[in-house]
Amino acid sequence: MKSTENQEQIRRWQAQLSRIIFGSDTTMGKLFDVVLIISIVLSVLVVMLDSVKSIAGSFGEWLRMAEWFFTILFTIEYFLRIISLRRPIFYIKSFYGIIDLLAVIPTYLSLILPGSQFFLVIRLLRVLRIFRVLKLAQYLGEAEFLIAALSASRRKITVFLFTVMTLVIVVGSLMYVIEGEENGFTSIPSSIYWAIVTLTTVGYGDISPKTGLGQALAALVMILGYGIIAVPTGIVTAELSRSRDGEYELRACKTCKAKDHDMDAKFCKHCGSQLPDFRRRTKKF
Repeated sequence: MKSTENQEQIRRWQAQLSRIIFGSDTTMGKLFDVVLIISIVLSVLVVMLDSVKSIAGSFGEWLRMAEWFFTILFTIEYFLRIISLRRPIFYIKSFYGIIDLLAVIPTYLSLILPGSQFFLVIRLLRVLRIFRVLKLAQYLGEAEFLIAALSASRRKITVFLFTVMTLVIVVGSLMYVIEGEENGFTSIPSSIYWAIVTLTTVGYGDISPKTGLGQALAALVMILGYGIIAVPTGIVTAELSRSRDGEYELRACKTCKAKDHDMDAKFCKHCGSQLPDFRRRTKKF
């Protein structure tokens, strides 16, 4: 009997802690979000200042102390998120769970592995956590429409990219034959590089055709580039229009009503309940 009471008390404590950490409808929850946002911004600022040699030389010790402070703070927060959930594995495997873990690991790695300081740049991933804290996905439902549109158009875009790659290989090979090594087109790969730069209208200018035939081919590729750029935009726009018209059903948790889930998620990142399958919906007239 006492064991049952203890389990019930632990569950109530978990629910209260989860409401504070994952929710924003309580005073403590709002305070938690505000403190977390300020901590994330300050920790990112510390990482940026540490990359400036003059500042790091003068205040390196203070910056290291601040980094360890934020690392320990985020580590505590990470474990609080785990113990506040009845099914923590779904949070650990979620996108933001991985981001939270990657945000603290580099500092600990710098103690264990010599020469791993370049991993510290990963700490900048902390800035992504602001999107969750601000619950932007709940206010910007367009993110779900965009993901659905990209998922629906992936085959068309794949075919388009394959066509573009074939085109730049053909054009690059032609330009290698026309211009030759004496005009800077030293190999077929370098000529393909020129074709990609020209077709995408970037135009670095490090390699350019010198012959009349080569310049004519370049002009054709430039004009073709403007038309090609519009193709993927049109594909995604068409799918976005269909999703706006209601062809895609949004994935909301039936238990806590949260909507900020990845399209491949099977369980709610907030309460752990099973999510409905993502499916395409046909409009009824």
